Order: sequence, then structure tokens, then C-alpha cells
Amino acid sequence: MKRWGLPIFILLWLVYLLGFQTPIAAAQSYAFEVPRQEVDLYVNPDGTITLYYEIEFRNQPGASPIDVVDIGLPNENYRLSDIKAEIDGFPLADIEPSPFVQPGIAITLGNHAISPGSTGTLKVTIANIEGAIGKSTLELSEPYASIVFSPSWFDKAFVRGKTDYSMTLILPPGLTTEEPRYHKPSSNWPGSNEPYTNLDAQGRVYYTWRSTEANAYTQYIFGASFPARLVPAAAIVATEVPNPRSFQISEDLIGLLCCVGFMSFFVAIAYVGYRSSQKRRMQYLPPKIAIEGHGIKRGLTAVEAAILMEQPVDRILTMILFSILKKGAATVIQQDPLELDFTQPLPEGLQPYEIEFIEAMRLKDVRERQKGLQELMVNLINAVSEKMRGFSRKETVAYYESIVKKAWDQVKAAETPEVRALTYDEVMDWTMLDRRWEDQTREVFAPGPVFVPAWWGRYDPVFRRSMPATPVSTSGGGSKTTINLPKLPGSDFAASMVRGVEAFSASVIGNVTEFTGKITARTNPPPPPTSSSMARRGGGGGSCACACACACAGCACACAGGGR
Repeated sequence: MKRWGLPIFILLWLVYLLGFQTPIAAAQSYAFEVPRQEVDLYVNPDGTITLYYEIEFRNQPGASPIDVVDIGLPNENYRLSDIKAEIDGFPLADIEPSPFVQPGIAITLGNHAISPGSTGTLKVTIANIEGAIGKSTLELSEPYASIVFSPSWFDKAFVRGKTDYSMTLILPPGLTTEEPRYHKPSSNWPGSNEPYTNLDAQGRVYYTWRSTEANAYTQYIFGASFPARLVPAAAIVATEVPNPRSFQISEDLIGLLCCVGFMSFFVAIAYVGYRSSQKRRMQYLPPKIAIEGHGIKRGLTAVEAAILMEQPVDRILTMILFSILKKGAATVIQQDPLELDFTQPLPEGLQPYEIEFIEAMRLKDVRERQKGLQELMVNLINAVSEKMRGFSRKETVAYYESIVKKAWDQVKAAETPEVRALTYDEVMDWTMLDRRWEDQTREVFAPGPVFVPAWWGRYDPVFRRSMPATPVSTSGGGSKTTINLPKLPGSDFAASMVRGVEAFSASVIGNVTEFTGKITARTNPPPPPTSSSMARRGGGGGSCACACACACAGCACACAGGGR
């Protein structure tokens, strides 16, 4: 095995030079801490295993919401129906095979996504995983079986700080404390090699390793051996390198590196395809809209211009939300998760997409609401495409970009905070087309106080409760306008505006890429594959081919790390 070291090193170095990253790194701008992680592995009497994860996340301010969590699994021998998950006590039903971690699962947090600056505790139970127990070659008085397991880990690019980490192996019932053998954990484990050993309430022997100096981005490996008579013979499917009590992980790591080396090149190739696929899912405009005509299409609303500029879907839907708030059609009852109360009857002058937005947001079921918003987007894209027939997209985009610049210039040129507030209220929808909208909002408003617009109370329920009872008044005509508007610190105003987009994305849309991908599939579907591309896509599955080789005992190593 050692003679493979140099070629594997060269292969890994070449992959690095080519600039390939793990697929997880391409997802979103995640940045979080994992203050605590508890992992329990139960070896069941029928030879299956049950995994339990309890992971505390602390999301960093300014990062993307934690909307999906990937958990690597030992193998493909699991059923989605045997998986239960919850976040802070709220059950999670959207659990699917992970597109990033194979084998593994993706758990969508939906309305309970962990917003920037917040914490949340995810609990996951995966029951009845088969094919995870191996045969031990320990030379004892009877045959022994073994389990070697690596808990799922996250991409190092996203995780900060240390983790209070505990790993517990609970062995099958019927053992005395003298019969089983624990394996020495991997050499990178920062805690004691010797676990805490005891019996649980059912009399089962368990081993617990714990360290407050661990982290959530490193792969640690743990293991134990026990008499084979405690599980059915048919459940023992792998072969172990012998190691009584002192599990010499250095040789096993060589096997792991060997496996990873062979896979890295293929992962790199797959990553290129993945990145292309992810990028394409966000390109929802149909090709016909890019066919150059002549002249500028004037008269588009800011929302329609946002479609033409292919702005992110969460930004566009938030623009619609602000629009109906300004028109008095809705009031925010709760910002996170978003809950709206709609005016009855609705005011006149609403755009068709605003009415569709209201109808979708009235739906209580999260999935049905998302389907309604996706239908809105499909209709809006088709409507803009029809309006652009015969006009130049390039010239039209440049025209609306100039409007965006003028809008910001007007706001910045305002001589007083009062005038700035009124000007921003008039052009806010256009400023949101700026791809630097978040930064511009902070730069313009953070330094001083902001006189909030008259509709602000419908957007911010906390502010609404503190508003004075007297109505806002202005005097017009030929006299000088006087303004009686409540104020906010500029930093609070800017932060609230930016959080509005983040909260909408996290609590209503969920995973933006997946949400947009379903829209793109209808408005800009990929061309049908050729016979040659179908042939290239055929073949192997997504399991980690190195699982048995790297584990060397029980094939229970979750080779693919977690990620999101």
C-alpha cells in the first residue's frame, strides 16, 4: 500500500493546482460555529445500526441563512422513511438524498432556517442502517464483529471555532463490560484515547469519547469490537484489520488516502459539472428574451426590470412584498417566520403579480405557498418575455441601469434627512435593482437618523407598537411642506431593510437555488441530451467507493463529509 503514496500525492496536488474545490464550497456563503455536537451510534440486535445526531449551530452575522444541512451516512442501505429530524423542537419533513454528500441526506429547514446571528439545534435520527458491521479477526475465544464509524463533518471553509464534541458507541445488549474492545480513535482526535465506559439503563455497554478541543470540520474515526454471537451472522458483511484495543489508525489512514486519491480526480470532474448545473439553475430567462431586437422597452415596472436583469428570485419577491406594503394591501404581523395580514378588500391598482403574491402568501402549507410563488415567477417571466418581443434586451437593461443610478443619486443629493426619506420612498423599488443594494443602503443611511416612510409601521411590527397614536401629517399646496415622520437610527433602518430580504429568503423560499431551479426547469429548460451525453452519464451510483477500504472494519465510515 505504501508504494502508492507518491502517485497519490501527485494526483492530489494536480487537483489542487487545477483549482477544484469541494462541491459544498460552491453552495452559499455559509459561515457558522458548532458549539456542541453529540453523536450516538446504536448497534441493534438485528445487526442494523441507528445514528443519532444533535448539532448546535451558531450562524455568523452577515452569513447566508442555514437552510439545508447535509449529513453523511455510512452507506446507501437506509430508508428515508426511517429518518426523523427536528430543529429546536419543530419537526422537519423535507429530507432527501443529498446532492453534495454521497451517500448522505439533505435536511431542509424551511421556515425554521437559522438566520444570521441566530442559533439552532438540529436533532436527527437515522434508524435501521444495514451493512455496517464487519468481521473482526481478533484471536479470542470466540468470533468477534466490529464497527468503525466516522461521524459526518462539515466543510472547513464554513466552520469557525471549537466544538464540545462527544461520540458514543452503544453496543448490543447481552454484554459484560469485559467482553467488548474499544479501538483507539484516529490520531487527530484531541481528547483521550480511552473512552468513558459504562452500562446504560437497558444494561448495554457503551463507550463515550468527549473533547472540548475538537472541531466540526475534521474527520474523526472511532470503533469497537464485540462478540459476533450478539448479531445475526448475515448482518456481518465486512472484514476488519485486527487491532485489539489499540486501533493503529495510521495504516487505516493510508488506506483512506489511497481511496481519496483515486476519487479526487473524478470528484474534480464531477465538480465542474456540478458548478455548471448550479449556475444554470439560476438562469431563469428563456433564450428568446436574449434575441436582440431594436430599441429600448420603456414602461416596465421595477419588478419587471428586475426579471430582465435576472435578479435573484428572493430579491424580486421581496420587492413585491415591499410594493404591496406601500400600497396598503398588507401588514407584517411577524417578520421571522414571515406572517402577513391582508387588507379586505384589497386596494385598487395592484399589478397582476402582486395579486398572485397575495394569493400565494395566504396559503398556510409551506410547500403549497412555495409552489404558488414559483407559479407567480413563471407567469412574470413569461409576461416580461412577451413585452420584450422585438426590443433589445441589452439596450433596455442599460436604460434601467441608468434609472437605478439616478435613483441613488437623488437620494444621496437630498439636503436633509426628511427630504432623503421622501425621496427614498419614491425610488426605493428602483434602488433594489442595484446589485450592491445592501452595501449602498448601509452606506447611505447608517451615518445619521432616518425619517421612516409612512408605511413603515406595516413592515416592522415592533416599530408599529411604539408608534405615536397621532397620524403622520404633511401640508402641501403652495406652502412649504412640513413633515411629521417618526425617526430611526440610520443603522437600524439599513439593517432592517437588509434583514427583510434575508428573512424572506430563509422563512418563505428556503433554499434559493432549489427554489429557482424549479422555475428555470419551466422557463428555460435544458436542451434534450444527445445519445452520446446519455452514454457518458450512465453507470455508477453515488456511494462512497472507499467506505470498506478506509474503514477496514465494518464499513461504517461516512466517507463524504457533511457541508452545509
